[in-house]
Amino acid sequence: MQDLIEGFKNVAIASIADAVDKVCGQRGYLSSSIKPRINDERICGPAATVLEAATDEFVPPQHALDLIDEAPSGSVIVIAIEGGQTDVAVWGGLMTAGAVANGHVGAVLDGAVRDLTEIRRDYGFPIYARDVSPGTTLGRYRTVASQVPVRVGDVVVHPGDIVVGDVDGVVVVPQNKAAEVLAVAQEIDVRELEQAKLIIAEKSLRTGLAKYGRI
Repeated sequence: MQDLIEGFKNVAIASIADAVDKVCGQRGYLSSSIKPRINDERICGPAATVLEAATDEFVPPQHALDLIDEAPSGSVIVIAIEGGQTDVAVWGGLMTAGAVANGHVGAVLDGAVRDLTEIRRDYGFPIYARDVSPGTTLGRYRTVASQVPVRVGDVVVHPGDIVVGDVDGVVVVPQNKAAEVLAVAQEIDVRELEQAKLIIAEKSLRTGLAKYGRI
């Protein structure tokens, strides 16, 4: 797994998205509203998942809190929500402190994040979220499960799927197809570099498209 993680760290997000389309026959990229909220740092690691659901109970997000301590170091914590509002903060400063203490590499949130000033100042921990909000989950959401398949928009994320994100967006690579996706993505990167060099050398976009057929 670590070799795959290292490989995906060095491949363009667009190439990974295209490779998932080709290899898996399905979309792997998340909604464009899920974007970096703390910094532009790239994330890459296996998904550790949490599912939250709407509630009027005032209960802590226990599954998420436990998972932060229990997930393997190097994980990307993925929190999905079903029902209710997406502009509620499912992540904040204390959860960030726990994630940093346990060596996790990032968080991807189907909801919002809060405590941005604290997170930027004290941790620089990369968080990709649908929104930013000061609102708490207490009385609005509760966690119902961890390390289960979750749906983030149109994409299902399984525990252990490889999550890669940067300023272009976030892509989820199914674990059972990761090696094949990486090989195809690397090939796309190589061909795009060759194509770009040809376009510059020939001073012609059409020439590059004619030879490589990629846009």
